[in-house]
Amino acid sequence: MSSTRHMSALPRNRREAIAEALARLAPRLPGFEAEAALERALSSPGLRGAIPETAAWLALVAYARHVFTEYDSLLDDGYDRDSARHFVLDDLNAVLSEWGCRRTVSDDPEAEEEAAP
Repeated sequence: MSSTRHMSALPRNRREAIAEALARLAPRLPGFEAEAALERALSSPGLRGAIPETAAWLALVAYARHVFTEYDSLLDDGYDRDSARHFVLDDLNAVLSEWGCRRTVSDDPEAEEEAAP
């Protein structure tokens, strides 16, 4: 492969790099959901310095947790963050699985770190 052809295959900017990472992580993610997760990754101050794969994964998980589970309702009902995350874990992983994710979210932060890309 020539270096010119190889260079043209690389993402040209952070948006493209994160979009490509989302497509790899969740190949069945609908377009609207992909755009919402991408915007979350790009707008989150905490994800600015993250590599695209990490930013994509964390934004995807946060988006799914807030939009497709009862997480926010549990917080509103007074549950702490860790408890609310525990109670929505199965629903969250089911959504990620529907989107074709091979990774899952765990209750164990150390197991989550080991499974990181």
